[in-house]
Amino acid sequence: MKRILMLFVIVLPASALAADIENGEDLHFEHCTGCHGSEVYTRDDRKMRDLAQLGKQVRFCQNAVDATWFDDEVDDVIEYLNATHYHF
Repeated sequence: MKRILMLFVIVLPASALAADIENGEDLHFEHCTGCHGSEVYTRDDRKMRDLAQLGKQVRFCQNAVDATWFDDEVDDVIEYLNATHYHF
């Protein structure tokens, strides 16, 4: 007797997995703009060269201001900054 194995795959749209840029903007405004303005992102000698560096810096700043963000909120801020300033 042959057994048939059925596999169901659930495909989520990319937007279901994407970061929430609007939430990232809100978190950024609430926690980051007290220390600096957008000039840190737009200056000619900015230090961020790739998405990994940006993520590391966001986490550093999160700890510096003692923001208690969940991982998905950190991702939201990273994606907000990437979408508005860095475009990696």
